[in-house]
Amino acid sequence: MLINWRFDMSDQNIRDGQFHGKEIADRQTTQLIGMAQGMIADGKLVDAEIHFLHKWLVANESVRSNPLISILIARIDEILADGIIDEDERESLRETMTSLTAADFELGEIAKSTDLPVCDPAPEIHFDNTRFCFTGTFTFGKRKDCEGAVAELGANAGSLTKKTDFLVIGEYATASWKQEAFGRKIEKAVEMRENGDPIFIITEAHWRNAVSQA
Repeated sequence: MLINWRFDMSDQNIRDGQFHGKEIADRQTTQLIGMAQGMIADGKLVDAEIHFLHKWLVANESVRSNPLISILIARIDEILADGIIDEDERESLRETMTSLTAADFELGEIAKSTDLPVCDPAPEIHFDNTRFCFTGTFTFGKRKDCEGAVAELGANAGSLTKKTDFLVIGEYATASWKQEAFGRKIEKAVEMRENGDPIFIITEAHWRNAVSQA
């Protein structure tokens, strides 16, 4: 019985440790969301804020288990790698932080196509001489990575115009996408489609599948 008692106590200690670890991670995640909300409240991200956020994430590793936070960390690591923060990188990071701080967003949740005005059924995707626009936060990588992927397949990528064939929405989105920065592009694409412009609105998952099969 003594052996069993020791085993039970050890097992309980493990459970207690796991609970305590989760409690710390939850608290740090809440703190991170609060900081991110404050940083993007004015619609801007300055270099000092990005460097501070990077240092905080390095010091609080327990939050790394969350997939969206992992993307945030990867974005910041890539942005700071060359010592220069350009405007595209700044905007990409701001969009990721917006997804992280959305009030109705359960961390790690994947965008549901039923919540977004995507084409149904999803269209067949061709890459030769077509034009893509990317908006939101992507599991594939930064927006530049997505643009590079279609360029290798013979397509073009850039801002949303009447020449755009496909608007691709990043995998991480929320039901409140209209209130988020990238929501303006989605609304514009919907308006263009309603006015007769031949533009398709698709999810990242559908786009990734087409890229993998191209």
